Amino acid sequence: MADTTKRVRVTQIASVLGRKPGQEGTLIGLGLNKIRRTRELEDTPSVRGMIRAVAHLIKVEELS
Repeated sequence: MADTTKRVRVTQIASVLGRKPGQEGTLIGLGLNKIRRTRELEDTPSVRGMIRAVAHLIKVEELS
């Protein structure tokens, strides 16, 4: 049976310096902490909420 879970690729595009501490923690929770670092994550509501909180610091790509 094929894996049907959706995934997203998240890439950090901006620095966390000068941002609120909560935004830094959210990036770390997503597995990001340096510019141009990329992670592939499962597309869940909790991950989507984290993405929404730091949308101005990351780039998101949908994977099939």
